[in-house]
Amino acid sequence: MVKTKKSSFMNPTQRPRYLSPSDYHRHLMEKTKPLMGFEKSIQDPKNWQKRLRKKVKELIGIIPSTKCDLRVRSLWKKNHPLGSIEKISYTSEPYSDVTAYVCLPKNVKPPFLFTICLQGHSTGAHKSIGVQREDESKTEAVEGDRDFGLYCMSRGIAALCIEQRCFGERREQKQKCASSHECHDAAMHSLMLGKTLLGERLYDVDRGIDYLASRGDVQMKKIGVTGDSGGGMISLFAAALLPRISFAMPACYFCTFKESIMSIYHCTDNYIPGLYRYAEMADIAGLITPKPVVMVAGKDDDLFPLQGTKRAFKDLQKIYQQFGAEENCRLVIGNEGHRFYAREGWDVLLPLIQK
Repeated sequence: MVKTKKSSFMNPTQRPRYLSPSDYHRHLMEKTKPLMGFEKSIQDPKNWQKRLRKKVKELIGIIPSTKCDLRVRSLWKKNHPLGSIEKISYTSEPYSDVTAYVCLPKNVKPPFLFTICLQGHSTGAHKSIGVQREDESKTEAVEGDRDFGLYCMSRGIAALCIEQRCFGERREQKQKCASSHECHDAAMHSLMLGKTLLGERLYDVDRGIDYLASRGDVQMKKIGVTGDSGGGMISLFAAALLPRISFAMPACYFCTFKESIMSIYHCTDNYIPGLYRYAEMADIAGLITPKPVVMVAGKDDDLFPLQGTKRAFKDLQKIYQQFGAEENCRLVIGNEGHRFYAREGWDVLLPLIQK
């Protein structure tokens, strides 16, 4: 009979402690002090903004050096109880067309105060005007105050509601996507090309401002931006990087990177290569200073936790204080979760932009 050795198994106390990738990444986050983060000791805050803004633009990828013809087209126009709505398209860059809704409020004379409105991960910009995506002649109930365009009109504000890349009509329709998240493949392809989906979406906003400038009925010194979730992200970065934006109301996005996209599962389009080495989210938002900004958050938001939002807001307040503009920096907290809070947000923002 052949004798066999008794099997031996690893003693549980000898098992390696750090096998999850997140162990290592949390370790790196704890060790990382953003190289260009704001500090009170900074003697020239405007120069800090200039240097960080340049770095963030570099990290978000290649921005076209020349602009193509907008080729604006009117697709349809209709009257609405709150004013009028026109659907347009414009060419942001070659092979990239944008659709958008132009919402003009009733009984308001031009030049109009315009706000650019951006939906997050959803079926699309059609929600901004409360219609169905596949049949815009039919209305649709919109939850969470995401009918941005209609609410702007009700407050006497004009809106340009942009369809973001990968959402709604601009979802991928010619290539099979490997992920159920329609932004994933486009975000990865963009990275391979030395770009980011965030940078491409920002460029669409910038071209939207070019369109507004061509109208002749816009208060060009009072163009704002708002949106929730993925739209909140673009709202924050657009206000930080695009000088023609004069106020912003990002919703359900502002938090610390550490406690949101670095701790909780988020879509690929939230990530910018190398950004955490240079700045936390409050530093990015600090590039908006001294312009009015209202950060909107949900008390029970499980994607961008309120405790992280409050922490980031304290850091943002310090930046605004350094510029002597603390009255232009506000935080609004809604009583529910991950959604927009239109009345609460606009009640705070309007007095800031009308003074």
